[in-house]
Amino acid sequence: MGVAPGSGKRIVVDIERQRLYLLEHTGAADRLLGTYRVSTARRGTGQRRDSECTPLGHHVVRAKIGAGLPEGAVLSGRRPTGEIYSPHLARQQPERDWILSRILWLSGTEIGHNRLGDVDTMRRYIYLHGSPDETVMGTPGSHGCVRMRNRDVIELFDEVPTGTPVEIREKGGWR
Repeated sequence: MGVAPGSGKRIVVDIERQRLYLLEHTGAADRLLGTYRVSTARRGTGQRRDSECTPLGHHVVRAKIGAGLPEGAVLSGRRPTGEIYSPHLARQQPERDWILSRILWLSGTEIGHNRLGDVDTMRRYIYLHGSPDETVMGTPGSHGCVRMRNRDVIELFDEVPTGTPVEIREKGGWR
C-alpha cells in the first residue's frame, strides 16, 4: 500500500475491534501513533450504495472539511450549519444523524470494489467524522460512516493530509 506524499502516515480501521489506528511508516516497520475507539455501521460491512454498510478495502482521504470550526460544530451536506451540537438541539431533532466538528471524506481506490458504479465510497458519502459525546463508541451504530469522538477526529484531522491511505478491514488490528 502506498503512503500519502511526504507524510508516511496511514489509517487502519478494524471493524471487529471497533478501533481506528493511526500509523507512520518508519523504515522497515510501522509505528503506532494513535488508537481511537470508533463506531462503524450498525448493518455491518458492504460496498453497495444505500446499504448503510461500512465499505471494506483501500481508500484515501479525498477531502478534509471543517478546518478551524469549533468542537461540536454541526455539518450538513459537508457545510457548517452555524449550529453547535447540544443536548437541547438533539432533543429538538431526535432522528438526526449528527456529523460534527470535522469530516475526512473517503474515496475508494479499488475499481469495482469500492470505486465507481454503485460501490463508490465517495459517492456514498462515507466519512470519518465527529459525533455527539453520548454516542456509544466501540459498538457498531452508524449508517455507514466511521464515527469518532469530536476531540479524536479533530486530532486525526490535524495529523493527516489529504491523500492519506485508509484501510478498512474486518479484523486483524493494525499490523
